[in-house]
Amino acid sequence: MGEAPPKPPSPPWKVAVFLLCAVGAAGPWCRTDIALLSGIVLAILGWTAYPRQSKSLSKWLIQACVVLLGLRIDLSQLLQAAGDGLGLAIGTIVGTLALGLLLGALLRSGREVSLLVSSGTAICGGSAIAAVGSAIGAAPTAMAVSTGAVFVLNAIGLWTLPQIGHALGLTDEQFGAWAGVALHDIASVGGAAKAYHAGDGAALEIATVVKLVRVVWIFPIALGAGWWWARTSKAGESGRKPGQPFPWFILGFIGASGVRTALPAVGEWAGNIALVSGIGFQLALFLIGAGLSVRALREVGWRALVQAAALWILVASASLLAIRWTT
Repeated sequence: MGEAPPKPPSPPWKVAVFLLCAVGAAGPWCRTDIALLSGIVLAILGWTAYPRQSKSLSKWLIQACVVLLGLRIDLSQLLQAAGDGLGLAIGTIVGTLALGLLLGALLRSGREVSLLVSSGTAICGGSAIAAVGSAIGAAPTAMAVSTGAVFVLNAIGLWTLPQIGHALGLTDEQFGAWAGVALHDIASVGGAAKAYHAGDGAALEIATVVKLVRVVWIFPIALGAGWWWARTSKAGESGRKPGQPFPWFILGFIGASGVRTALPAVGEWAGNIALVSGIGFQLALFLIGAGLSVRALREVGWRALVQAAALWILVASASLLAIRWTT
């Protein structure tokens, strides 16, 4: 079979609208939820452009912004925050995976979809789904359905979690820890935490550290999933050796924190660093929203969506109770 013909370029007016909306979404006058919503609206209307470039750029923007945030926290603060959140990370990741697989079995959503949705909810959304999917050789349909279900819930969480946090009177530290657990991907964690202000503005730093502690688990979870899938797969089910690379941007974040520790004067730029990273997160969310097609929405099967929604609500509620009880 020959390769599919390349798609024709977008009309100039679509390119112009897309670029203008991207500039508007990236501006300091825009909010993170509006940036995401504007991308989704363009996607539904079919007014997007540069889909491959947008997907790649959103990935690199998120990683670069995470590394930038490392310049705002020194290593002693980083180690303390990571140590304080380690127990929460291990408990919620293991508990989410176990509960997700149980829900998947009850709903009969399928082994692949069940594992992918559970992994995405437990760690970091689409990145974890891609890693675990690569490790088990998941079918493209299962990847699309799982990613779509998690993405829809992640968008809802970006809008609702700050409102819930303010209603409950959460401090910046409490909300940062909660967002790092309850929201799926780094961009939405950064977006929600950036929009939340209840005191000293520490939500973004806390949320980033909490999420990065969880992101580190991509590698061992993908390895374990590949090993488990190979041993338990039935005849006809595919499975391949895990080959997902380690998320190196985590080391970049730690290295930036080391620079902040060695050069305390970098702290004077904290406000500008927060501004630049916030703009990057907003643009990344716009591009992610623009990548959500109508077809992808239709592919979100009800079983996968129910499993993802139930799992997300249970994990978010349990982690909120744990955070309020312990802090």
